[in-house]
Amino acid sequence: MTSKSEQKLSLFALTGMVVGSMIGAGIFNLPGRFATATGPFGAIIAWAIAGTGMYMLARVFQALAEKRPDIDSGVFAYAKAGFGDYMGFLSAFGYWLGSCLGNVFYWVLIGSTLGRFFPGVFGDGSTAIAIIVSLVGIWAFHFMILRGVEQATFINSVVTVAKIVPIIVAIIVTAVAFNYTQFSENFLGGVGMPEKTLVAQVRDTMLITVFVFLGIEGASVYSRFAQKRSDVGTATILGFVGVTGLMVAVTLLPYATAPRAAIAGVVQPSLAGALELVVGHWGAVFISIGVLVSVLGAYLAWSLICAEVLFAAAKSQDMPKLFAAQNGNRVPANALWLTNIVVSLFVISTYWSRDAFNFMLDMTSVTALLPYLLVAGYGVLIARRGEGYQTTPGERGRDQLFAWIAVVYTLIMFVAAGLKYVLLVAVLLVPGTILYLWARREQNARFFTSVELIIFAVTLVAGLAGFVGLLTGAITP
Repeated sequence: MTSKSEQKLSLFALTGMVVGSMIGAGIFNLPGRFATATGPFGAIIAWAIAGTGMYMLARVFQALAEKRPDIDSGVFAYAKAGFGDYMGFLSAFGYWLGSCLGNVFYWVLIGSTLGRFFPGVFGDGSTAIAIIVSLVGIWAFHFMILRGVEQATFINSVVTVAKIVPIIVAIIVTAVAFNYTQFSENFLGGVGMPEKTLVAQVRDTMLITVFVFLGIEGASVYSRFAQKRSDVGTATILGFVGVTGLMVAVTLLPYATAPRAAIAGVVQPSLAGALELVVGHWGAVFISIGVLVSVLGAYLAWSLICAEVLFAAAKSQDMPKLFAAQNGNRVPANALWLTNIVVSLFVISTYWSRDAFNFMLDMTSVTALLPYLLVAGYGVLIARRGEGYQTTPGERGRDQLFAWIAVVYTLIMFVAAGLKYVLLVAVLLVPGTILYLWARREQNARFFTSVELIIFAVTLVAGLAGFVGLLTGAITP
């Protein structure tokens, strides 16, 4: 049995959770996704916007960890503290659901990566064989995690180091092969690509930038295991800065090695295809191996985060108490069971999806936006009120500015996502409210305040609109 003291995480381990959560599938898809949307100029603008917005969000997480050290599992707990029980629930459920969808995306990417070498078997990652392999993997990880969080976080730390190696190699190779003339030709759009305004080019990259930054809150989610509370904020900033540098390099350097149209045309994972254009087939094989290691490591980290969010929400009575149960290794077993059942159902549903790869990626990004918006909003509230700033009053103005920028950024991301994905998220949130009502009934508590009832009504209308859109074909997954 693993004792509580044995499960305290160091700064290195917490940073590993952030890096391990962020470096997963997304970074290996950046060259193709960006090349499809824009040239280097648009990419630089997109990363400036995304980097600034997410840095501000990282600073909000850091400030909240310092000013409200009494709040654990911060992603949804901050929403509840700032905006009430139902918004806290929507944040927790939305974050958990998005994490589940992200885990589905990981398995689709594993299938599509194997499909590069066995196209008749794995195809684009949504064939029957690919789905069966995914289900076996899901439940193998499930039973490993049940053996203890310490073991899983140790494996995550090892895998985090291992999966950075192929990314570094790809960066070095593309940097050595840098061709200024080619980069200049691609800079404003390149040859043979559809004409789009710069605004449209940047907008089309926004959801992928949200996706690759998911995991920035990894240390905050696991704050109850931190050796020192101050390490939570430090780990968030360290992980953010390191991973952002890698992602920008992976995005921009391929533009200097091949025409934009060639990069846009490679199959996923596109970093493998981009490296293959430079060094030949061995580059694709090398990166594909890195993808498999990286995605499996990220899947492990996100499985832990999924279960932890449900567990923490149940402990704070925002989810049914059923999910607060732990096994002998202090793993939230019931939360893990529900998580992997839902992930399995979504994986099976990809068989009928026309583009499971990009659909799961975009849905994952949009479901994360509401929790992020509420965290940023809470950052504004405590800075305005001065909560936790008794000894550092000079930091209030700075932190409030950072939080407001984070709020504006997340709102812009909602607009960039488009109405389709917002409605689809509402389709999932409406039935999820059953869990909230179940938890409130267990406590003999009032279901909704008057304001919360209005929020539920808006969510219900949006969910019904999305459902009708799916039935009529106006919205296609």
